[in-house]
Amino acid sequence: MSSRLVRLLPAPRRLLAALLPMTLLALPLMPVPADAQDEPAVNELPLEDIQTFAEVFERIKRAYVEEVDDSTLLRNAMRGMLSELDPHSAYLDSEEFQSLRESTEGEFGGIGIEVGLEEGRLTVITPIDDTPASRAGVQARDIILAIDDTPTERLSLQEAVTLMRGEPGSEIHLTLQRSGVEAPVEVTLTREIIRTESVRSELLEPGYGYLRVSQFQNRTGEQVNDAIRQLERNAPLQGLILDLRNNPGGVLQAAVAVADAFLDSGLVVYTEGRLPDTEMRFSASRETAAPDVPLVVLINGGSASAAEIVAGALQDQRRGVIMGTESFGKGSVQQVLPLGNGEGLKLTTALYYTPNGRSIQALGIEPDVTVVRGRIEVTESSRQLREADLEGHLRSSGEPRTSSERSARLREDYQLGEALNLLKALNVLERRQG
Repeated sequence: MSSRLVRLLPAPRRLLAALLPMTLLALPLMPVPADAQDEPAVNELPLEDIQTFAEVFERIKRAYVEEVDDSTLLRNAMRGMLSELDPHSAYLDSEEFQSLRESTEGEFGGIGIEVGLEEGRLTVITPIDDTPASRAGVQARDIILAIDDTPTERLSLQEAVTLMRGEPGSEIHLTLQRSGVEAPVEVTLTREIIRTESVRSELLEPGYGYLRVSQFQNRTGEQVNDAIRQLERNAPLQGLILDLRNNPGGVLQAAVAVADAFLDSGLVVYTEGRLPDTEMRFSASRETAAPDVPLVVLINGGSASAAEIVAGALQDQRRGVIMGTESFGKGSVQQVLPLGNGEGLKLTTALYYTPNGRSIQALGIEPDVTVVRGRIEVTESSRQLREADLEGHLRSSGEPRTSSERSARLREDYQLGEALNLLKALNVLERRQG
């Protein structure tokens, strides 16, 4: 059965393929309006341009240094037609289309990075949590100079992705250029099947929860609700941090479900395009997992697409405090349209808007509180020895066994520490007002 796949893709010219799951949602095929036949621009192709195309085609066939078959030339023409529209539209051959459809299960083979072409250079957008890339220390903004022995400067994005694909268990060597490091960084990774868990949660302190959403997959909304219930298993939450940093986006409906976990009414997002069925509105339901828990949402320049939908909805509805740095600004909707030959088109068909009518496209979400990423350094001379520092000290009944690890993590992640401090301040103000 033919279907339309709706996806909010992340940053310009990014390709996830086997490196990052492109989770999609199937919907009916987009109909063509009945009045489209009356539009001359749609049906009346300019004869002169068609003749020019045929002339270029024939000259390539006759004079190009290597023989190229007709099928390859036509597919290249179609790729060019799509790629010149915007950075997100593309022609997908059967292998690319099949890979995209398989990735809806949230399982894929690769090293676990999202890559893109930035100023013509193959750049790491973000490593996925708990993958070979993240464990090897690959960082966002790293420039990939070479894949094994192949320089990347003349590779297309698809060619680079193909080189990074491989059998689980096989090794791949990357040569990276990193800001602030003079010599190239060399890393060797082992490919594996990546089974991504899009949601991770923990208690930072008694009563204060942490909820990390790394990407938006089909089951992310359900996983967020389960995580909230788990955090509240022993006691009600006094505050919650929703971490959307370096979240490249994903399924539109998953973003709506996550926002709905904190909203009990009102508009979450709406889309507008040329065709009637691209105009959609999504609202929160009454059934809400955490309608009253004080909320801080962390975003940064790697928060894109579906992550921006969630942040924008919570900001417009004044449901939480948005903290961090400005988000990426990817506010367009792509549909993946299957073709009869087993291939497909990825086509930008609409823009999405926050409840207050803000377009995020090329603008992003401005945080309510700007906090750049940093690290708190504590010198030994300024820190006094405490009972809890003594080896073998007696524990109080309420002392978490991992408190030192959490304290170290909060020192390492300045934004996270500031978000926790803000939640505590909000609770103090609420008690005083009460």
